[in-house]
Amino acid sequence: MFIENFLEYLLKEKRYSVHTLTAYRRDLEDFTQYCKRCFEEPVQNVNHKVVRSWFAQLIEEGFKPRTVHRKASSLKSFFKFLLQKGVLDVNPMSLVPLPKLNKQLPKFVEEDSLRKLLDEIPFSLNFEGVRDHLIIELFYQTGIRSSELVNIRLENVDFHQKHLKVLGKRNKERFVPLTPKIIETIKKYLTYRIHTDVNNLFITSKAKKLYPKLVYNIVKTNLSKVTTLSQKSPHVLRHSFATHMLNNGAELNSIKEILGHVNLSATQVYTHNSMERIKLIYKQAHPRA
Repeated sequence: MFIENFLEYLLKEKRYSVHTLTAYRRDLEDFTQYCKRCFEEPVQNVNHKVVRSWFAQLIEEGFKPRTVHRKASSLKSFFKFLLQKGVLDVNPMSLVPLPKLNKQLPKFVEEDSLRKLLDEIPFSLNFEGVRDHLIIELFYQTGIRSSELVNIRLENVDFHQKHLKVLGKRNKERFVPLTPKIIETIKKYLTYRIHTDVNNLFITSKAKKLYPKLVYNIVKTNLSKVTTLSQKSPHVLRHSFATHMLNNGAELNSIKEILGHVNLSATQVYTHNSMERIKLIYKQAHPRA
């Protein structure tokens, strides 16, 4: 009952996505089963020792520290909800240490590689080819997420003001600038777009709304032509956008607003990539390096 109430709260009050709710449900149900199986206690009666015991078991089973941190985040939010409802007196997570995370820098594709893909490697001159080229171009020029791209509607593209209205996490709207070049690419795509009652900008060859798995496959297939990165996802293009913007002198707060980050700390991770590039340039250019 408590879990269902919590998930309903996240959906209606916090406007969490279905994907996030699914992850929260899985984490909480796994923890609940562990509590019943090993301690014969309902989840609202657990203490920090039970939580620590569960995390220790997860690590023994081979779960990565990042996964444990994600599950810890689910529990922390859930216990905070129970505190607000008067079910708990203290959040058990406040006394639980978490495994250390190894910092992972965002993976990105080099500028020259993306320039080659978008300007030199030919895409088919048919609906799918023009659509796929626009998808890659839009990801790279705007830094939007895959979930945001599939939900773009025709009326969200403002050709006069040269911006795109994006519906981000928790239904938060933001406006992303569009260059004259990408606007021309969108107009070209619209001449190829199949006639349909579906109001989404991007559709399938069967005139249905585009879905995330197809977007992932489109990006992976095309990035494979220019990079050997193991990760070839839409998010890599988002990382590439932010990294290249910083490398070329963009201000961090502006990138934060374009990406739709709530906190600047989420954007600052890209400064590490830029610093690595600065170190490389220094090493190559300075006579005493």
